[in-house]
Amino acid sequence: MRSTPASYIDAHSGDLIARLQQLVGIATVNPPGHSYATITSYLVHELQSVGLKARRIPIPAAKAKKVLPPEQHDKPRFNVLGTLKARGATKTIHFNAHYDVVPVSGTWRHGSPFSGAVGGGWIYGRGTADMKGSIASLLLALQALKATKTTPKLNVEVSFTADEETDSLLGAGWLVENAPIKPDYAIVMEGGEGDEICCGHNGVVWLEVTVHGRAAHGSTPEKGVNALEKMSALVLALEEYKAKLAKQTFTTPDNKVMRPTMNVGGVFASGEGGKINTVPALARFSIDRRVLAIETVDQAEADLRSFLAAAAKKIPQCKITVAKFSDNHPCYNAPEGSFFAAVAGSLGRVRRRQPVFSVSTGFNDMHFFSHHLKIPTLGYGPGGEDIHGINERAKLSELTRAAKTYADLLTTFAG
Repeated sequence: MRSTPASYIDAHSGDLIARLQQLVGIATVNPPGHSYATITSYLVHELQSVGLKARRIPIPAAKAKKVLPPEQHDKPRFNVLGTLKARGATKTIHFNAHYDVVPVSGTWRHGSPFSGAVGGGWIYGRGTADMKGSIASLLLALQALKATKTTPKLNVEVSFTADEETDSLLGAGWLVENAPIKPDYAIVMEGGEGDEICCGHNGVVWLEVTVHGRAAHGSTPEKGVNALEKMSALVLALEEYKAKLAKQTFTTPDNKVMRPTMNVGGVFASGEGGKINTVPALARFSIDRRVLAIETVDQAEADLRSFLAAAAKKIPQCKITVAKFSDNHPCYNAPEGSFFAAVAGSLGRVRRRQPVFSVSTGFNDMHFFSHHLKIPTLGYGPGGEDIHGINERAKLSELTRAAKTYADLLTTFAG
C-alpha cells in the first residue's frame, strides 16, 4: 500500500533533522554575509534532489556595491529559485524563506551555536527557528510528494533569499523585481506558527538623531553647549510622543489590539574627542519606530521627524540632524478568499485545532509579495524559541507538522 505524504514525513523525520543540521552548520551570519555561496550551492542541490528545477541567481556586483557597505563588497549575494510544473495545474504558489542568520554570542547549552545538537525534542543552533527550520520542513514536504508519486495541484515556486536580517534589498526585494516568477499566492515561512497564521506584520522606521553641542573645558562648562544634556532633554520630550502613539490602535482578526511603539537608544554614542573633562560636542541615539499594519512608513517617518524638530526648538541651544538608517514596510491581508481558507484548512487538519489569523509585531518579507506582486500572501512556519538569542531552538514535532501542512496544502488546493 503506497504511503501518503503525511505518513512518509513521519517515517523520514530523520531526513529533516540531518538536512537542518547541514543548514545550521553553514554559518551564514549577516552582517557581513558569510558562506552565502556555500549554502546556496547546497540549497540548489537539495531542491533538485526533491524534484524541482533549481538555480542560483547571483546579484550583479554593481548592484550589490550600491547597497552594501564597503567592508562587505567582497561578500557576494545570491538568491536561489526552484520551480516545479505540476500536471494539470493552472495556478502557482510561491514559498519563500531567508537563509541568513544574525550573529551569535554567549555560552550555548550544547557548545557550538552551529552544531545543530538534538536533545529533549528540540534541535539547537543559530537559524533553527529563524528560519532554516522552515527550509528543512519545506524540503521534506517536497521530498514526500516525490517519493509517494503525489502530484501537487499547484505549480510550485521556491525562493531562498539573502539579507532578510538586514534589509532584504538584495534578497526578496531583488527577487520580486528581477526574477522570473509569476505566483498567484505566496507563503513566507515565518511570522505565524503553532495555531496562528500570519496575515500581516508591522513595519519599522530606524532613525539616527544627532545632537550638536559645543566643546569646552570641563572646568568652564558654561562656555560650551553640552550635547548630552540636550539629548537627555530631547529623549524626555519623546515621552509625549510615546503617549500619542499609544492612542493609535489596530484590532487584528484574532481580536488583539496593537499599538505602534517606539524604542529609544538601542544605539547611542558620543562624538570623537570625548573625555571626562570635556563638554561633549556631539551625542547621538537611535529610534526604532514600529509601524502598524494600517500605517505607512512615509507617514510614520514624516510625523516623527516633525515632532523631533518641534521638540528641539523648545530646548534652548538644541540643534539636531536626523538621518534614516533603514525602513521596512508593513502589510496586511484581510483573511478572506479561497487561499486563506485553504491554508487554514490544511493547518486545522494537521493540528486538529481551529487556527486563527494573526498579525506579527515584527517584520518579515511578506510585504514584498503582497505589495509588489499584489497577490494573497500569508506567513507560516515551524517557529521556535529564543530567536536571535542564546540557545535558539526549534521543536522537532513542530518541524514535522509544518512539513505536513505544506504537503497537505499542495495536495488539496488547486487555486
